[in-house]
Amino acid sequence: MAAITSHCALRSDCAPFSSSSSSFSGQAFRQPAPFPGISLSSSAISPTLRRRISCQTSSAISPSSAVNVKEKSGLKDFLHINDFDKTTILKILDRALEVKALLKSGERTFLPFKGKTMAMIFAKPSMRTRVSFETGFFLLGGHALYLGPDDIQMGKREETRDVARVLSCYNDIIMARVFAHQDILDLAKYATVPVINGLTDYNHPCQIMADALTIIEHIGQLEGTKVVYVGDGNNIVHSWLLLAAVVPFHFVCACPKGFEPDEKTVQKAQQAGISKIEITNDPKEAVRGADVVYSDVWASMGQKEEASYRRQVFQGFQVDEPLMKLAGPKAYFMHCLPAERGVEVTDGVLEAPNSIVFPQAENRMHAQNAIMLHVLGL
Repeated sequence: MAAITSHCALRSDCAPFSSSSSSFSGQAFRQPAPFPGISLSSSAISPTLRRRISCQTSSAISPSSAVNVKEKSGLKDFLHINDFDKTTILKILDRALEVKALLKSGERTFLPFKGKTMAMIFAKPSMRTRVSFETGFFLLGGHALYLGPDDIQMGKREETRDVARVLSCYNDIIMARVFAHQDILDLAKYATVPVINGLTDYNHPCQIMADALTIIEHIGQLEGTKVVYVGDGNNIVHSWLLLAAVVPFHFVCACPKGFEPDEKTVQKAQQAGISKIEITNDPKEAVRGADVVYSDVWASMGQKEEASYRRQVFQGFQVDEPLMKLAGPKAYFMHCLPAERGVEVTDGVLEAPNSIVFPQAENRMHAQNAIMLHVLGL
């Protein structure tokens, strides 16, 4: 292996090793001889392998150089929907439909992720996010590793920038489901591989891509539809707003006073001049003429101590049969799950024929497969 240069290259941030012999327990420690019949000269190593086995010192990598590594390799992050233009978003959704049809047909020879690994960081537990990413990556030939809250303790046991550098050494892609939005931004800043936002307290772009895919399947298009969200102005709403800044449709958020979405995000969507954006405190008026009525839990993860208080404040914002009747017979019901039946939505609405909640949940996997193909340039 002497032909490999001494700055090893496992992505761009591992400690260097010396090609010369070094002292180890009083004996000389030498690199092993090359494998018979295998050339390991730098010219013989493929660009992909060279990227994976290249390792500069930690101190040598900076946020800007990490970004440059991704840009030069044609790799991208997926942090916010409005980081991409309309053409790209619709292209990803079209790819999702294609790959979904392929998997549904029983086709198992399309393996674009073969030989690739994904690190999945979970500061927040999840069923859909973990299973959809892990299963999707596996079905397309890759291997995903689950890293739970106790495995890393990112930002506590180890700094986020160090986690990003180390995981970039071992993996081709990183997905993270975290609390603080800054954590996903820091991961992307320092990682030399694509980073996908699996959820933060600010937004949930993969969920909304799955939602858009579901609307296209059931209505025929996203453009021009009226989507009415009823409930808390949370990270789901923020992602809908960011999508509305790129793709034209009518988005209404009906929420109690004091629980409106982030004002700057609302302004960003409105100032884009792409979609009609409304924030209201009247759910009954909001749902009239809706193509989709959308709900989410009133107390998200990390807000459970507020659950009792929120149940009082959110009275009148439950999506029930009378509210769906106001929306009209053609209105679909959607929910990102998990749902608290009998709280933000009645059991009857969730189980009604016009509920597309479970096709929506399935589409998490298909939308995310397309996102991963896009960020990896495949």
